Amino acid sequence: MIDIRRPRDLTRLRRLALGAQGLLQAQAFGRGLAGARRAIKHMGYVQIDTISVVERAHHHVLHSRVPGFEPAMIDRMLRDRDIFEYWSHAAAFLPIDDFRFSLPYKHAIKSGQTHWFRTRDKKLMAELLARIGSDGPLRSRDLESGTRKQAGWWDWKPAKRALEQLYMEGDLMVSDREGFQKAYDLTERVLPAHVDTRMPTMAEFATHLVDQQLRCHGLVSLKGLTYLRRNTGLRNAVKALVNERLAQRTLEQVQVSGGEVFLLETGALDGPLPRLNNRLRILSPFDNSVIQRDRLKALFQYDYQIECYVPEAKRQYGYFCLPLLYRDEFIGRMDCKAHRKIRQLEVKSLHLESHCFDDDAVIRALVDAIAHFCRFQSCDSVSLTRVYPKPLTEGLRSALTSGDSMPNSGS
Repeated sequence: MIDIRRPRDLTRLRRLALGAQGLLQAQAFGRGLAGARRAIKHMGYVQIDTISVVERAHHHVLHSRVPGFEPAMIDRMLRDRDIFEYWSHAAAFLPIDDFRFSLPYKHAIKSGQTHWFRTRDKKLMAELLARIGSDGPLRSRDLESGTRKQAGWWDWKPAKRALEQLYMEGDLMVSDREGFQKAYDLTERVLPAHVDTRMPTMAEFATHLVDQQLRCHGLVSLKGLTYLRRNTGLRNAVKALVNERLAQRTLEQVQVSGGEVFLLETGALDGPLPRLNNRLRILSPFDNSVIQRDRLKALFQYDYQIECYVPEAKRQYGYFCLPLLYRDEFIGRMDCKAHRKIRQLEVKSLHLESHCFDDDAVIRALVDAIAHFCRFQSCDSVSLTRVYPKPLTEGLRSALTSGDSMPNSGS
């Protein structure tokens, strides 16, 4: 096992991780629609989230990596069957070529495992399947029900629950989307003929996960390989595969100063790594690079928590604070909201780490990133409310106002 103690060695680990995520290169996956296709295929998934104070997570993740990405491109990829929608560790868009690895969970749900609902109305499910089979794709809003609409997903009307259950069991797929309105159709009518539909063995599933995680993360922990997957058989198969590759010396282990152990392909640290640049990236809380919080803390010493689920009085940084990545460090977080009616991006609070306070290069990169992010929100102006540490407030406001690349800014 390699013991990582020197700052230089930790820097190489970080660059390996960020490079594998496509966050160091200007165009790691290319541009536009083609780049978005390659990005999802490389990363293995893009998480879907409904929070919309800024552009939704699945758009934000691709925007962070693919120049020229537009939100409508995800709908295009779904219609073109480049991707499909299902459950990874959370709701996600996944490469269509990985479809067969969704089958074990679908089989478990159909066999009685609970996902959302403990009970299922099999009669209603059969009626919905028959209706879709004869009439074509169905949107949840097309369902008629005499029940009063309740708040929260757990109070969905019975027909919508049945529709979602059929989707989780694999009888239906999402064939199209308009925002968060999904159209469901029979799986056999959605799935392209070339897609492999064989149920994977546990060993095949383990190989898929290990290879995918090494590809998109560069280095992984044993825990991270099966992040939020509660399948004991799969976890055991992954552990056995890792031990086999360690014995074959195709994998090696490194231990960082906190004691955490990571796995990487043998010799990965000896190869060329992407160069660092002065670009600052504003990331989504659900970004693939930060979603495993323990890994994030161990590798980057960045203690991050999304606070939208924390009571307001207990929030430290804000409702939906976004991680700020500069070079190979997470240097702060920014809580903001896009006011779409007036086309203004409000930066409610900006927190920078202490070592960044006097760094003009960081401030310049931050101004450029906010300008880019503002345009991504379809906003024309930026307002800045609070900055920590406070002495940076006026200088940053001045930089935002005078920046040539900024939209009209205000305070």
